[in-house]
Amino acid sequence: MLGKNDLVDNLSRDLDRARGKRDALASDVTTLTAQIAEIEARLSEEKNRRECDRVIGQIEAIKKRIKQTASAFSPVIRELCEATEIAAAVVPEARELNSYLISVATEVDTVIDPLLRELDRRADAVRVGHAALDLPCLADEPPVELPKDDNDRLLRFPKWLSPNKEAAKGETAENPRSTAA
Repeated sequence: MLGKNDLVDNLSRDLDRARGKRDALASDVTTLTAQIAEIEARLSEEKNRRECDRVIGQIEAIKKRIKQTASAFSPVIRELCEATEIAAAVVPEARELNSYLISVATEVDTVIDPLLRELDRRADAVRVGHAALDLPCLADEPPVELPKDDNDRLLRFPKWLSPNKEAAKGETAENPRSTAA
């Protein structure tokens, strides 16, 4: 019977070692699971931080572009107004274009500052995490090029300024700016 007791003792020791290995592996699995969760959380935070930085950077780029374009817009409108005043000596209807240009410039000036403040407010909301990061990626898009050809129209003039005076007669009395494009 001595051989049978040795076999039982050996199997008991093997079973104890196997259970020990299992417990050690279970402990390692628990430790690794906790480490994985921590790394995933850090990765998620870093992705969010980078996305916030991207959105804030794009908002700042939009603001800069608006400021630069607006600062270039005013002198052009001023020169156009001066030119239409001179043209009004020959073509009295040019005063209508001048009036239209002044109203466009006034409207642009009126909305630029609130637009910039709203962009600041949204950037602040992104910084503190109260805004969704749903701004499309704009960094790779080239700026819009203005047409170089004189035949391309930047403005769609209202019908009351169009060469077809008959179409414009009825609209002049109503609201001359209602047909602006």
